[in-house]
Amino acid sequence: MSRFLGWLLLWVFLISIVGPFAWVLLTSFKSGANILASPWSLPTDPSQGAKNFSVAWGEGGFAKNFVNSLIITIGTLVILIPVGSMAAYVLAKYPFRGSKFILGGFMGGLMFPNFLVIVPLFLLVDKLGLLNTKIGLILVYVAYSLAFTVFVLHGFFQALPGELMEAARLDGCSDNATFWKVMLPLAKPGVLVVAIFNLIGLWNEYPLALVLANTPDFTTLPVGVANLTENQQYAGDWGALFAGIVIVMIPVMVVYLIFREQIQKTMLAGALKG
Repeated sequence: MSRFLGWLLLWVFLISIVGPFAWVLLTSFKSGANILASPWSLPTDPSQGAKNFSVAWGEGGFAKNFVNSLIITIGTLVILIPVGSMAAYVLAKYPFRGSKFILGGFMGGLMFPNFLVIVPLFLLVDKLGLLNTKIGLILVYVAYSLAFTVFVLHGFFQALPGELMEAARLDGCSDNATFWKVMLPLAKPGVLVVAIFNLIGLWNEYPLALVLANTPDFTTLPVGVANLTENQQYAGDWGALFAGIVIVMIPVMVVYLIFREQIQKTMLAGALKG
């Protein structure tokens, strides 16, 4: 009986996840009139899908939005992962007076929703002349993602045995070389998981991008979807809107599918250690 309930809950969970995505994907191949007339029917015109994606990619400005999101997300990760890894490593392996207070400060950053700081952040970025620039949004994203990155990686580095550091020093490694050549490769599963979760969060981030980069040249995909929603609902082109949503979802799903085994192994290892 318990096994049957387990399978039932698993199927309910699977349908609740796959069902909405499959519906959005199929709807992106239908016309606006067809969607309103029969939202649950299958697409009948194969060419409608190409038209919807063409409208979203071209007229909807998703081509530029996609490039902006790609540059800003990758740029943020390139700065965030090394900085966050080094900060977590020092706090975990080189305790000093005030290190717990600094770690507590990073933990406190997890508690603040971004809309609480959005006004002073806007004034600061404007004062620095970084408003409506990619580098401005990248630096804000790095600062905002550091709390989660340090929180997760601090646990990974703390779990690594200190004897490895001593062995590396006996082999002639400096502190810097010990980090890059020994400890960071050992923490690779954690770094990968942190990078993927940050990538998903940054790719879908909306409030900060809306306030700090709101001109067409710097608009990211989530803001582009909102703009497309506003424009297409009056035009009645719901097919293009759903095509835009699919364009936003696909890259994140591809990344997850590529690294899903690594994520599952790391999460399982963390659960067993806990």
